[in-house]
Amino acid sequence: MAPDFSFMQDSQSDSSGTPADGGVNFDNFILEIEPDPETTQEEAAQTKPESNPNLQVQFKSERGRLLLLLPPAPEKSRNPVYWEDLRDQLKRRLSGGERFLQPHTPVHLIARDRLLNSQQIQEIDAMLSDAQLPLKRIYSSRRQSAVAAATAGYSVEQQTTLGHLGQGQEASRQAMDEPLYLQTTLRSGVEVRHRGTVIVLGDANPGSSIVAEGDIFIWGRLRGVVHAGADGNRQCRIMALHMQPTQLRIADQVARSPEDPPAQYQPEVAYIGPDGIRIALAAEFALADLPANLPTQESP
Repeated sequence: MAPDFSFMQDSQSDSSGTPADGGVNFDNFILEIEPDPETTQEEAAQTKPESNPNLQVQFKSERGRLLLLLPPAPEKSRNPVYWEDLRDQLKRRLSGGERFLQPHTPVHLIARDRLLNSQQIQEIDAMLSDAQLPLKRIYSSRRQSAVAAATAGYSVEQQTTLGHLGQGQEASRQAMDEPLYLQTTLRSGVEVRHRGTVIVLGDANPGSSIVAEGDIFIWGRLRGVVHAGADGNRQCRIMALHMQPTQLRIADQVARSPEDPPAQYQPEVAYIGPDGIRIALAAEFALADLPANLPTQESP
């Protein structure tokens, strides 16, 4: 049988808010329900990725550049965002018309530690292109992602720490990364940056660029721009089977190919000598001790 609250309708309160008949005044009644601790913990553990900005696709404007930040690798997240979800999130961001997404603005893709293959990178590029946003460069801390990007013809920079893009000076004081191996031909417009040694099993065509804090080895024809020892290491070397670069740079030294190319190309090594960058035949070059009478050709 339901309780009878009819007495409240006829009762009157005094000035203190207490009913004249001593009953309960429901005018200022507040019902408090204490949450179940187990239920609260379960809800906190099941936070949706969309509620956490670090677990979703984001566009960010930083120092005049448009950054596209991807969620972290699924295997390292309590709330993983897999490729299908990532692709859907990016589509929603682009179709939502973010106010700072101006057409023709170059995009820097910050992949963080997420593993991307060539097909996925091309899908991201296609979605950006549909929104008239060109993909300029890819930043990744995963070697496989960097290789996939360079192989697909994109400019790439492999970084151990992916924070603000302007933290290069502090990062350069840290130990160099392991060598980056690329089995591809670098086409015109492709730029590769790495905090270690770069080894390319292929050609570096005119218009391509390699910037490495360590050595640079080209197992093919070098006809682009290369910069070894980018953090100031003057002991770094540049080696190629066919040395015909647009420009050579080692630390703070700059040189270009000799005006008179040799009749027959042989593997050569570029290094910094007493009077600047010099080029020696690889067969006669010793990393540990360079004899004073070693025959070399000086770069202009």
